[in-house]
Amino acid sequence: MMATPPDDITELRATAEFVRTQDTAALLPHLLPDLDEAERQALAAHCGLAHAALLVFPPDDAALRAALAACDLPADTPSFPSVVVRHRLAARHGRAEADLDVRILHPRVTGPDGEPRTVEVCALTVPPGSELAGLAAHERAHRHEAHVALEVEQPNALLLHGLRALLTRHGAAPDGGGYNPHENGTVLYFTLPAAQAGYRRVELHAHGNYPGVLADHLADGGAHRSAETLLHLLTGAWTTQALAVSARLGLPDALDTATATDPRTLARSLGAHQESLTTLLRYLTMLGAVTEHPDGYRLTELGTLLRADTPGSMRALALMYGGPFYQSFAALDHTVRTGEAAFDHLFGENHFDHFARDPELAATFDQSMAAGARMFEPVPAHPVVLAAAGAPRPGTVVDIAGGNGELLGRLLTAHPGLHGVLLERPHAVEAARRRLDALGCGDRADYVTGDFADVPAGADVYVLSRVLHDWDDARCAEILRHCARAMPAHADLLILERVLPADGSTSLATAWDLHMMCNTGGRERRADHYARLLADAGLQLLDQSPLPLGGAVLHARRAAAAVPHPAAAPEARLPA
Repeated sequence: MMATPPDDITELRATAEFVRTQDTAALLPHLLPDLDEAERQALAAHCGLAHAALLVFPPDDAALRAALAACDLPADTPSFPSVVVRHRLAARHGRAEADLDVRILHPRVTGPDGEPRTVEVCALTVPPGSELAGLAAHERAHRHEAHVALEVEQPNALLLHGLRALLTRHGAAPDGGGYNPHENGTVLYFTLPAAQAGYRRVELHAHGNYPGVLADHLADGGAHRSAETLLHLLTGAWTTQALAVSARLGLPDALDTATATDPRTLARSLGAHQESLTTLLRYLTMLGAVTEHPDGYRLTELGTLLRADTPGSMRALALMYGGPFYQSFAALDHTVRTGEAAFDHLFGENHFDHFARDPELAATFDQSMAAGARMFEPVPAHPVVLAAAGAPRPGTVVDIAGGNGELLGRLLTAHPGLHGVLLERPHAVEAARRRLDALGCGDRADYVTGDFADVPAGADVYVLSRVLHDWDDARCAEILRHCARAMPAHADLLILERVLPADGSTSLATAWDLHMMCNTGGRERRADHYARLLADAGLQLLDQSPLPLGGAVLHARRAAAAVPHPAAAPEARLPA
């Protein structure tokens, strides 16, 4: 049976002990040190410690039940869906609420005087290998949902308004809340000025629905959160550089996930200034990339993605976003004012030409593209690929501008009957050849060094993966015409891109749209925009299916009408 992570069990056991032993009257001065005696007595007369809450991340329900039993809590405690916690997690991490399976349990315990209390266990299911592992690591490090709850006895709207006023007068800032219909309870959260008694958040819980009180509380919290949110956004550059510098130093590679390393040892091994490195480590702790312990620092699961040798490593992305792309974003105002790519303005040439002059930088860029390869995971099972792989004669896939062969390698590895052709720049072709040889499928691959005008004819499947977003509409139309001219009547074209939502909602494509505008002069597009570009090239968009990391695969074929030859406009060419 899978088990709940040990750190979660330790936290659960400590929380249960806290609830069993704390006296309400003694606890209040620790939570709000500025309370005078009259205020303390008034608060204690109307509120009692009801529970302390924590968020855990079991792999499944059975593991959660086993963890409860290990902490002497009733394993058969019923659970119900979260409303407030799920909403907060979704907002904090940019996730859809439907993707977060959050349950709440209230295993019963008794207080020091025999009074009934509970431990509020919020459980987000995170199976092994789940993409939620990074979210879990961040939440463990920051304990956003850990809080103590005071149950309001005989609540009414007037009393709740008075209690809110008392808490805010002593520095407790409104921090969200809600009404949970599953338990008919209204919760009002507050953030304390500093961690007190191990907690920075306090909840007032009142049985019943108090929409007026809740509306006032959320409005007060909104103003506070707006300023805090804006400050967090304005300091985003610090986060980018902290992660990039840690990757550049090799800090994640020098840390272990199980054994802590002290800053002095780290500074010596990395050739860094100890005091400055310690400041960086504290910031990385806040980000959830490392955790601090009495004997030093450990790497989190999120932080391991910055290691050079981790499968799916994002180290190269950190170096690119904290390097040349970081520099180009400083000239974003030039792009917004003139329409010229900031990268071209800053470096005097487009980014493909710039990287081609620097083999080390070009290799880092290709690695950064491969870091997003999780987007490719479903592609080998796409019906078009399956049809080509299952054909009586071996099908051929052409990967146009296929980089270091990451996607083509996946297709050929998954389907031993497929043959592949990779069209790329000279230095990229050599990198792809090495990669496919290492995968054991190089004998089924051919390599073409050339431009978009050199798309090989006669294949069964053509792939444009993260290519069109590099170019403006005129160049995209040119590229698609070259593809259409090379495609036999039966051939399929798969376009892998981040597609802007038709309803205008935000997505990863929204952010990448800005990135492409700034660095390549290209853009992300909606599906109907791609459909128009395809139609202009004599191709027809047939369907669209989702991919990980906000991606999508667009499936197109030649339209019934004749495919036009490329126009006399300047040809779109693969960057030299």
